[in-house]
Amino acid sequence: MRTQSVVGGAVVTAALSMLVTGAWAWVSPANFAEWANWPNHVHFLHDAGVFQIGIGLMLLVALWWRDVLAVGLAGFLLTNTLHAVNHAMDLDLGGHASDAWQLLVLSTVAAIGLTARLRVTRRRDPAAESTA
Repeated sequence: MRTQSVVGGAVVTAALSMLVTGAWAWVSPANFAEWANWPNHVHFLHDAGVFQIGIGLMLLVALWWRDVLAVGLAGFLLTNTLHAVNHAMDLDLGGHASDAWQLLVLSTVAAIGLTARLRVTRRRDPAAESTA
């Protein structure tokens, strides 16, 4: 039980670190860039922020979902969708009008895969899995 608490504490601490810094870079890129002593490249910081948010959320989801494929697909779905939002938000900074839509197509594929995976894992018998 003590090991579970240590692991859980490490996961929550790491997740919060990623979520806080990711949200900061996404919401206030200029302020984050100044703090980190990085160039203020808004789109790069928006992207870095959402990828950190995605890592943080995957860590937290992994505490509840034990299925690595479901966690990976959920993390990809959220992160890629936020990445699409970045491309729509930052279109005036460069890129193509189609970028956000292409990313959303991949998010749709991930959503379909996640839905299918969750259906499969919910039908499994946990007792049968523990003997496999």
